Amino acid sequence: MEDIVNRVAASKLISLNLEDYYPAGERVQYDLIDNLYEGLILREKDFRTAIKEHDWSQYKGKFVAITCTADAIIPTWAFMLIASKLEPFASDIVFGDLQFLNDHLIKEAIKKINPEDYRNAKVVVKGCGDLPITAGAYVEITKILTPVVSTLMFGEPCSTVPIYKQPKH
Repeated sequence: MEDIVNRVAASKLISLNLEDYYPAGERVQYDLIDNLYEGLILREKDFRTAIKEHDWSQYKGKFVAITCTADAIIPTWAFMLIASKLEPFASDIVFGDLQFLNDHLIKEAIKKINPEDYRNAKVVVKGCGDLPITAGAYVEITKILTPVVSTLMFGEPCSTVPIYKQPKH
């Protein structure tokens, strides 16, 4: 009887799980719709009063997306004012919805990866998981790794989709 050899375990593939770079922390959305008069108009005096009375400390340590889900024209300074109030408390602030916030956070984390750690390596970027890793994150890791890896794949080491192979010189 021949020994069973696990070729995946014996290979020199490096498995990269983007979930390992997913920043932990609560994500919340601040929607300016709550500050609009009749859901349509931002009145500066009322807005400034609401902003002054709001408890901004509730955002301490959270990731915050600032948005307006109403079809209203919001002056740029209103978003700036909200950001200035959040800045002392929030871990990070973006303009956009929660999906944009997640994309921003994971991309920022991926940018901290040292591509030299993967020079001439065969890398498999894990494709399934429990966290909401965006397509933008996969594009970001591809952009970072393509110049240095010998091979880039997507999926699991036992079932990969080839993405990039360094040309032979």
